Amino acid sequence: MVYMCSSGTSSGEPKMMPSIAEDLERRTFVYNLITPIINQYVPDLDEGKAMYLYFVKAEMCTPCGLPARTVLTSYYKSKHFKCRTHDPWNDYTSPDQSILCNDSNQSMHCQLLAGLVHRRHVLRLGAVFASALLRAISFLERNWRHLCEDICSGQLSSFITDPSCRSRMSTFLSSPNPRLADEITRICSQKSWKGILCQLWPKAKFIEAVVTGSMAQYVPALKHYSEGKLPLVCTMYASSECYFGVNLKPLCDPSDVAFTLLPNMGYFEFLPLRHNGTLLMDFDEGEQVPNDKLVDLVHVKLGCFYEPVVTTFAGLYRYRVGDVLQVVGFYNNAPQVRFICRRNVVISVDTEKTNEEDLHRGVTMAKKLLEPYDSLLVEYTSYPDTSSVPGHYVLYWEILHCGIKTESSPQLQLDANVLEECCIAVEEQLDYVYRRCRSYDKSVGPLEIRVVEPGTFDALMDLFICQGASINQYKTPRCIKSKKALKLLKSKVTASFFSPRDPKWAPKMCSS
Repeated sequence: MVYMCSSGTSSGEPKMMPSIAEDLERRTFVYNLITPIINQYVPDLDEGKAMYLYFVKAEMCTPCGLPARTVLTSYYKSKHFKCRTHDPWNDYTSPDQSILCNDSNQSMHCQLLAGLVHRRHVLRLGAVFASALLRAISFLERNWRHLCEDICSGQLSSFITDPSCRSRMSTFLSSPNPRLADEITRICSQKSWKGILCQLWPKAKFIEAVVTGSMAQYVPALKHYSEGKLPLVCTMYASSECYFGVNLKPLCDPSDVAFTLLPNMGYFEFLPLRHNGTLLMDFDEGEQVPNDKLVDLVHVKLGCFYEPVVTTFAGLYRYRVGDVLQVVGFYNNAPQVRFICRRNVVISVDTEKTNEEDLHRGVTMAKKLLEPYDSLLVEYTSYPDTSSVPGHYVLYWEILHCGIKTESSPQLQLDANVLEECCIAVEEQLDYVYRRCRSYDKSVGPLEIRVVEPGTFDALMDLFICQGASINQYKTPRCIKSKKALKLLKSKVTASFFSPRDPKWAPKMCSS
């Protein structure tokens, strides 16, 4: 018996769940199922390599001595991964020793180094979450010179001290390769990194990562770094509690991703929800769900919204996962669902309650205002500031300026007016209650955007990883609850902007 730890970044703190050996077999089955699905759409993947960036987290022990690991660490450290037979369809550039290194910086350096050495053989790029892949790009942007020095000299950087990593990576650098180092230097020295992924790995056919839910906001950044040439493939719907289903149309647009549920992964039931994710029935959040309030797998209805309730082989009984799903179709009799958002991710300062979907929709609308200025919102989070009356929403934004100013193409200046318009653009997309509280009740103050230094959200990720989160499973919290995290964000603020006016609101008329 071992315990699985959730990342803790969605609900505020990690949860521990029981697991058994058979769980790994079921999860391995899902991984093995992905290959033939993708192979229907992208052939010949056995003729090259996959540069997938995977990481482990040092395991913990319960007071009684049982190991506690993240679900992905448990898989990477199991025989299913370490003793797998050679599979030409899943030939990774990263040696197992670099994946199994507990130091995330050493692991990242070694995995990127291996990926660059094999750059002409890489057919696909990926990570578990889109955020992890963007973190790798950020790491590469800061450290490509060191990586090129390793390649040019044929000597591994001295800061790689993990013995297994150092021994294995030495085989990649058996001799100096100044020509390859010069190629990478020429590409990485460009002022703009637009399309950098296609230039470094010219044979890549797609990017694989989770780009649904809170990861959807990374889609523009990934398209920027791939110049829109690489499809974004989201293969499965899984959580620490249970693996749920697979995407049978992997090349579909990220906004159209639907997962076909696999009934052999657990016993699935569903709690009916309204469109905004609230319960259709009234009972306490912590109360056990009454049997007659649940819908079983074969009785869900097309277009309706549900929260999954799962009973697992490992011992979870009617566990509420906390996701909001919409049924969008069926494959044979198996429901196909679209991930909408997390139910428990909300920001509130008065009677309004803003969920993740509404917040994301507002930010998506606002960041379009940055595009004419060659600027890109790469990450954001929120915080309910109640230090004054009325309280107000604070959004922390990290902005990447992508444009290159030339005489023939002068770069427009991103000024205060633009960021103020971004504030009101977010508010206009929030729900009726929020806009009423802002415009009529005056119980919520103007929304504020605080622009932070580049690299701030990498530092935030580092903070959560130091506190026990896994780099594989990390998701930026959409609402900050940690005092340490908030202190870090506040220390990185470079400018602050407020909504210049009230959002539009009109009272709803009752029909007679």
